[in-house]
This record gives sequence, C-alpha cells and structure tokens, in this order.
Amino acid sequence: MEGGCVVAKVSDKAKRSGDGNKDSEGSDKGKQPVEVDKDHEDVAKRLARIAGHATSLKRMWEEHAECDETLTQISAVRAALDQVGKVILQHHINHCMREAVESGHVDDAIKDLKKALDRFV
Repeated sequence: MEGGCVVAKVSDKAKRSGDGNKDSEGSDKGKQPVEVDKDHEDVAKRLARIAGHATSLKRMWEEHAECDETLTQISAVRAALDQVGKVILQHHINHCMREAVESGHVDDAIKDLKKALDRFV
C-alpha cells in the first residue's frame, strides 16, 4: 500500500495476446482491467477539457475579457476539477481499496483512504 495506488492499464502486449485479463493459472480475472482502463480514459478526457478551459482562461485574461466572464470561467474550471477528483476518488475506493482489503492490508487501506480524503476534501 505504500506509495498509493495508480490507474493501471493492460499492457499493449497483453492486449494483443488476449491474456491481459488472465491470472497465473490462465483463468479470467474478471473485468477489472477493462473497467480500470475505462476510468483512465474518462479521467484523461476530463483533464483534457479542463486544460482547454485553463488555456481559454489565460487567453481571456490576455485579451482583457470582462472580469465577470473570467470569474465564471474560473468557477467552471473549479467545478470540473472537483468532478474529476470525485471520479479519481471513486476509482481509488472501488479498485485500490478493494485490492488492499482483499490482500489482507485493511489497516493500510484505511490509512490510505484517510490520506486520499484529506488531500481531496
């Protein structure tokens, strides 16, 4: 659990061979890698939109846009960041915490969740 959890993606080699979802005995593990990959893509899309909004904010400032328009855009970026944070936190709970608990690291999982919540809230 040390160092936290990351969104893991199935390797390109595993995708090509079709065994990216198999355990050491060759059994299907379930749909987690596909779901994790979906989470990763969703977060990437959201962050790209946020980056676009941030770029437009800079342009608005450089072009001396009305302050109320700029503040509205800032509010939208904040809301989008909050939403992407919620998606990442949900991923953390559904995948990272579950994996830690299933592997018997309950105390570490609780500490990790508290750290994640402290950072986000």
